Amino acid sequence: MKSFAQPLTLLLGVLLFATMFANAQKSTLSFASLYAKASVPAMKMYLIEREIPGLGKMTPEELKAASRKSCDALRTMGSNIEWVQSYVTGDKMFCIYRAENEDLIREHGKRGGFPVNKITEVTTIISPQTAER
Repeated sequence: MKSFAQPLTLLLGVLLFATMFANAQKSTLSFASLYAKASVPAMKMYLIEREIPGLGKMTPEELKAASRKSCDALRTMGSNIEWVQSYVTGDKMFCIYRAENEDLIREHGKRGGFPVNKITEVTTIISPQTAER
């Protein structure tokens, strides 16, 4: 029975990933519906704007240290918040997070020592494929 359970678990994981990937390829996607279909607790997606003077001049080592600091703060907060990725510009960073609410985003900023200048909820994604429908 034990040898059967591991492949079955792996197969279910692959199927779940494939379902989420297929849904992500749709031209217009509601994040709440993606998570509902995947049987994962619903989290909203947010775009966070952080004003950090001189950010674009940070070295790779400094950016790595900032990333570690962010991850360390996230580990203390549980599974209700997730950092997806960030975009670095001259004096601003635009971060994509999934979280249950904006308060968690602000709390992460406090714990990590990061500014949170603006939070915007992402409600829909469009792409070049949207124009083809």
